[in-house]
Amino acid sequence: MDISDLRELHYITPIANIPSIMKLGTLSNREIARRGIKASSVASQGVQGRRASKAIPGGRPLHDYVNLYICARNPMVYLRRSHHQDLCVLQVRPTVLHLPGVVIADGNAASGPTAFWPSPSGLAKVDKDTVFAEWWTDPDPFTLWENRRVKCAEVLVPDKLDARFISGAYVSCPEAESRLRALASNLTIIIDPHLFFRA
Repeated sequence: MDISDLRELHYITPIANIPSIMKLGTLSNREIARRGIKASSVASQGVQGRRASKAIPGGRPLHDYVNLYICARNPMVYLRRSHHQDLCVLQVRPTVLHLPGVVIADGNAASGPTAFWPSPSGLAKVDKDTVFAEWWTDPDPFTLWENRRVKCAEVLVPDKLDARFISGAYVSCPEAESRLRALASNLTIIIDPHLFFRA
């Protein structure tokens, strides 16, 4: 994958978090805790536990980073598709790849086999075809597991991502759009059921 392949990056979040994000930016787990902010999360407790105990080789703990997905139509959103009305996917400008300390994960950062690379050169280590594939399913269990890992490739931003890098948001339906519009009237919002596995 090359930076020219990226139109945007994605941040998946409950709509309820949007006022805080638009005011303070998107914060890492550790920064949220340090500031005493109450924020909803889309991550499962099991995944958060693995991420809390993991550090990037030669770098910082994983919870010190804001995690962006290269493609939000991935297994995490699929598992939460029944809660689609509560979620939005923020569009993030790929210029964040040039910020100091940004790291590329060639798969789900919590997975053991995932490797980490400096940005933006580390994009070359990401399997573009798998990340942007419509589905990750495969009859072979190992290939299925590996496809799921790679489909969740991440861009990790240290500590905080300023709201100025957010260019818009995707929601699944008109109801979600209405909820988001009430919290961020100036945000460009696109209804995209396909992204949320609704079409």
